[in-house]
Amino acid sequence: MGLELVIFIAAILFGIFIYWRESNGNGVYRFLNKIVNSKELQMSADNPKGFVFKQAFLPRLIFVVSLVLIAALIVEFLTPISVFGSYNGISAFSSFAAGTLLGTYIANFVIKSSEVIEEKSDSLEDIVSDTIDKGKEFIEDLKTKDEPVEDIKEAPKTDEKNARERLKDKGLL
Repeated sequence: MGLELVIFIAAILFGIFIYWRESNGNGVYRFLNKIVNSKELQMSADNPKGFVFKQAFLPRLIFVVSLVLIAALIVEFLTPISVFGSYNGISAFSSFAAGTLLGTYIANFVIKSSEVIEEKSDSLEDIVSDTIDKGKEFIEDLKTKDEPVEDIKEAPKTDEKNARERLKDKGLL
C-alpha cells in the first residue's frame, strides 16, 4: 500500500508536469497533427490545444492511458519487472494512470486561477483602497458622534385616562 501511494503521488506530479509543458508549447501535437491531417484539416497556428492541454475528458483519458500503457510495455519487455503479471503491477498501472489524469486537472485549476488573479489584481487593489477609505470615514463618524447628547425627558402626561377608565368608557368593563 505504501508503494502504491508513492506511485500515485509521483503520477500526480507527472500529470502536472505534462500539463505545464503543453501549456508553454505544443510542438509535438502540432507536428503529429501536420503528419496525420491534410492541409485543410490541420490546426491553425494560434491554436494552443495539445494532448492534454485544452482537451476534453475522453481525449485526455485516452492519451494518458495510452502513454502509461506504452511505458508499462517498455518496462515489461526491457526489465525483469513484470507489470502485467500480478495484481500489484496492474494496480500500480491503474494508480499511475489515475494519478496522471488527476494531476492534469490540478494543473489546469492552478493555471486558470493564476490567470484570473492576474486579471483581477488591479480591481482588487481598487476594492481594498476603497474599503480602507470607507473604514477611515466610518471611524471619523464615530469620533464625531461621541459628543455629549442632551437628554430629552418627556414630561409625564397626567390628563390622560388610564387603561381601566378607557375600558369602562367603551363599555367593556
